[in-house]
Amino acid sequence: MASLRYRKRILIGAAVVAVATAAAGVGIGSADAGTRPSSGADHQPKAAAAAWAPPPANATFDYQIGEAYTPPAGVTVVSRDHDAAAASGLYNICYVNAFQAQPDAASWWKTNHPDLLLHDKNGNLVIDKDWNEILLDYSTAAKRAGLTTIVGGWMDQCASKGFKGVEPDNLDSYTRSKSLLTESQAVAYAASLTAYAHGKGLAVAQKNDADLSTANAKQAGFDFAVAEQCADYDECPSYTAKYGNHVIVIEYSQSKFTKACNAYGSTLSIVLRDVDVTAPGSGSYVFKTC
Repeated sequence: MASLRYRKRILIGAAVVAVATAAAGVGIGSADAGTRPSSGADHQPKAAAAAWAPPPANATFDYQIGEAYTPPAGVTVVSRDHDAAAASGLYNICYVNAFQAQPDAASWWKTNHPDLLLHDKNGNLVIDKDWNEILLDYSTAAKRAGLTTIVGGWMDQCASKGFKGVEPDNLDSYTRSKSLLTESQAVAYAASLTAYAHGKGLAVAQKNDADLSTANAKQAGFDFAVAEQCADYDECPSYTAKYGNHVIVIEYSQSKFTKACNAYGSTLSIVLRDVDVTAPGSGSYVFKTC
């Protein structure tokens, strides 16, 4: 099961940077379906051409990466873990933890692909302590190709189940890598994943990392954004500057949800969820849209 992935910037010491200008039209991703294969920054073989399109702007959205359930009435876009089934009749976004290892998959990675786990100079695994997740090592073209093969297998499952988009999580893992990974390496790996996903007819989201530059977002080939707590951190303009209205916002407090709705409720997809992204029937379940 996917873990919740909202950022704690105070804990990781990253500066919060708000972008002053918002885009009036569509940003990097096109609102029209794409039909061209993207080639990765490491000169990966081009994927076969397939049509893909981002989710519709200002759609009613539900975030179900913790547990899948019947979407509430009116929901037309939903995000679920790659192990879950797609919701019938909706635009489904597939969650994959592409830059770090899920805790329950750590043994599998250690047994089958120890070379793709990040180690420090003393040979110790580098771990995101907030989530107990081992960082994946995408520092070389060969490692990025190996990781793309593995994550690409999950994307194959997403496409075969009827998902239309994918959100590769932990793009900003390089900020937790003890300087062993760089932003440019993360972008190159993201470009490889995007090329693969586009070949399967999947649109690809920039997941968080508001500080990513427009040039790097374009190099990565992202089509839309999934932004957790962008109203909370005053980061929503960073995403709209790149992707226009093709931005999905998840907030985890009523006050920040209200802030997001007041500013962007008529243009962006915005949802309030409980921090554990639980299903109806749990004591903590929360779901609201603007």
